Amino acid sequence: MRKDITVEAQPRGTRGKNEARRLRAAGNAPGVIYGSGGHSVAVAVNPKEIHKILHSKTGHNTIFNLNIKDVENTPVMIIDWQLDPIKETLLHVDLKRIDLSKRIRVKIPVHTAGEPKGVKLQGGMHEAITREIEVECLPDDIPEGFTVDVTELMLGQSIRASEIPLTGSMRLLSNPDSVISHVVALKAEAEPVPAEGAAPAAVAEPEVIKKGKKEEEGVAPVEEKEKEKKGKK
Repeated sequence: MRKDITVEAQPRGTRGKNEARRLRAAGNAPGVIYGSGGHSVAVAVNPKEIHKILHSKTGHNTIFNLNIKDVENTPVMIIDWQLDPIKETLLHVDLKRIDLSKRIRVKIPVHTAGEPKGVKLQGGMHEAITREIEVECLPDDIPEGFTVDVTELMLGQSIRASEIPLTGSMRLLSNPDSVISHVVALKAEAEPVPAEGAAPAAVAEPEVIKKGKKEEEGVAPVEEKEKEKKGKK
């Protein structure tokens, strides 16, 4: 999306690690601008201005003006950037000139809204599968993002990329069958399956039966002794 933002830049006469360190020490960040039939130009920019753009709603899809002193003032987009892994300061930024009359490819974030009926009424689970889709459009038609309403989703239903409404010059480049979000059944806890060849677990006998057996075992010897006594007599 095009924004009314202008970032000032200074052309750099030299490149290299030493030059980059000097720029960062002075509070700037090295960068390069290229594309749209023009020559690549090494520049120095204010890292705070780039951070603001990257953290805006349109993020790296923001089209803004880069004013290179005594060189050019042109619409650009942030194509790539490097951050310090610890301090998160901007180490380098790549910028591309944008021809506002030509279509470009961009990835747009997709958000979901609402609570599916399949969750509230059927006890299912809602999953967001795809969080961005790729489209092709004119620079002025780049949206901040897409929002899909998932309220009517029932168990087993899904929303696919082809169902996202596109406007203006937008054309879908992502797979139209890509699932954006769906409602699935909760997985039931599986019963433990015995290992192949293992004997089935023995079933415990009721306590009453066990006691009965003991009693019978205790009675039999007494009867035998009584018979032996009578036989002797």
